[in-house]
Amino acid sequence: MPNEALIRLSFFAGLFALFAVLETLAPRRARSVPRTGRWFTNLAMVGIDALVLRAMAIALPFLAAGAAVDAWRFGWGLFNAVSWPFWAEALLSILILDFAIWLQHLITHKVPLFWRFHRVHHADRDFDVTTAVRFHPIEIAASMALKITLIYLLGPPAFAVLAFEILLNGTALFNHANLALPRWLDAILRLVIVTPDMHRVHHSVRREEHDSNFGFALSLWDRLFRTYRAMPEAGHDGMVIGLEWQDERPTRLGWSLWLPFR
Repeated sequence: MPNEALIRLSFFAGLFALFAVLETLAPRRARSVPRTGRWFTNLAMVGIDALVLRAMAIALPFLAAGAAVDAWRFGWGLFNAVSWPFWAEALLSILILDFAIWLQHLITHKVPLFWRFHRVHHADRDFDVTTAVRFHPIEIAASMALKITLIYLLGPPAFAVLAFEILLNGTALFNHANLALPRWLDAILRLVIVTPDMHRVHHSVRREEHDSNFGFALSLWDRLFRTYRAMPEAGHDGMVIGLEWQDERPTRLGWSLWLPFR
């Protein structure tokens, strides 16, 4: 799909800058560790993840929309075998892809092998816009492979896949932001999308709390499957973020990359 990478990068950079400024102006919580080391590690992971995905492009389409174009070209997938209205196929594609991300996220918490890699994301002792991009490259590679497989099976419109990727990236940056929203606004927004206060519960050190609120974009799935938790037990100001490593180690790049193998 022409200019897909540029479109996604433009939305990502613009939204990252926006939420970074907003969380600085209206922070929800005080920081536990200095920003410099954390931000270097979290942002360095973005570069490493991008290199891993480019390496994967030898065998697979580098971007999800590219898989949708391939599926359309060869007539693969459900939506390429039916003649439904474009809007219906696009809407269903976004819903199915979002549910798949929710289910994948839940599985990474329930299967010990997958949790070893996903806990790199949860080991962050603070919760801000850079936490949204703190993922181990092996987890990112596995997630992309699963997403591309689903796209070939589904055959969604390439435009819908691009829209979903922008939605997913944008909502992930938003709901990881250390941003203080008015309570009334948070209450309205979380009826549809995952808000920072809703997702912050998922980053609690308490197992029963980080095993809830798995959604990244839509809040629907957690409510539907009863994994929704409105508040942390200690409140947002009293909750502890991260896992058992409550020291400076999670701010180090090498330690974070090696964490799954410890």
